[in-house]
Amino acid sequence: MIQILHNKMLSSKAYMDIEAKYGAKNYKPIPVVIKRAKGVWVWDPEGKKYLDCLSAYSAVNQGHLHPKIIKAVKKQMKSVTLTSRAFYNDRLGSFLQKLCDVSGMEVALPMNTGAEAVETGIKIARRWGYRIKKVPVNQGEIITCNDNFHGRTTTIVGFSTDPGANEDFGPFTPGFVNIPFNNTNALEKAITPNTIAFLVEPIQGEAGVIIPDAGYLKKVREICTKHNILLITDEIQTGFCRTGKMFCFMHDDIKPDILLVGKALGGGVMPVSAALSSKAVMDVITPGSHGSTFGGNPLACAVGEASLDVLIDEALAERSEKLGKYFLEGIKEINSPLFKEIRGKGLFIAIQLTDEAGKARKYTEQLKELGLLAKETHEHTIRLAPPLIIKESEIDWALSILKQVFIG
Repeated sequence: MIQILHNKMLSSKAYMDIEAKYGAKNYKPIPVVIKRAKGVWVWDPEGKKYLDCLSAYSAVNQGHLHPKIIKAVKKQMKSVTLTSRAFYNDRLGSFLQKLCDVSGMEVALPMNTGAEAVETGIKIARRWGYRIKKVPVNQGEIITCNDNFHGRTTTIVGFSTDPGANEDFGPFTPGFVNIPFNNTNALEKAITPNTIAFLVEPIQGEAGVIIPDAGYLKKVREICTKHNILLITDEIQTGFCRTGKMFCFMHDDIKPDILLVGKALGGGVMPVSAALSSKAVMDVITPGSHGSTFGGNPLACAVGEASLDVLIDEALAERSEKLGKYFLEGIKEINSPLFKEIRGKGLFIAIQLTDEAGKARKYTEQLKELGLLAKETHEHTIRLAPPLIIKESEIDWALSILKQVFIG
């Protein structure tokens, strides 16, 4: 029997063995144990240092343990952490105001995880469809895209096209219609009198950082307005400066009807998410119709405000745009025969490997051995998304590791 001694340093293997014995097998992590983190760097129990190029799937845009966020956490923990929404608290209003200000939306409904934000967006849209658009009750349809990723709840996996996400989890929730991503003709053809909304990622992250054609979202906005359907943008990964703007929809100078956010809103400290909209749409949500015990808790609000302050004060959108271009060009210059395509927007980058290169997992493990942490997605793609505070010199170091693995 493995006994955990919290005051004793265990080896990486020991920690992995404990997790393997007592944990469900729903993940297959890169074989590295992270015991300490700061900024863009993490360390294992043996003291080896790694550059984090995943950022907890873009949840750590501000870097690990950002001092301003940690200071806000410590201060709030001395006051109050949880009240539930049965009562008001002194942090929620100012947090929601700041979140609405940075997004250009009018009102926000706070939740915890990204999947909860998506579920919230679906509920808002459906109720709007029945009460405002007057779609026959229980006949409403929401259009989604092939290769989407919006979370892991039973409703959400039901409209996933990834068998690994939904196999043997049915029966699935009806009311969703899938179309190809980056295809406005398919969107227009899929719309019926019962269509309520179109739910889309501005860039498909889990699919491999799939970037649509220029002007795609602008055309989507026109179509949704024309047919009186809600445009819901899932910016849980692309939001909060990851792509070079505060939100990815801003590249197209549009505004969604419902905006879904999470991940980096929690500053790498705790789950904080929200669905944002206009008052006209959000007003369909009434007392008792939706909620969350932890959603909007004072500690989360303190974290969320500090996280937004860091993004703004440190100009991380501009930094992401500039350094993203630098990183992207540097990868292209490696010119490896194993690279099929390099794509990215801001510091949201993917290396798609050739079929001859084989699966990406062996390369992410090689990168790990050399001190760079990245993660494969869809077998042949490596995603690179470091904290937005990364320096040019640190990108240069990452490029040297990539060159070592893919050129030799």
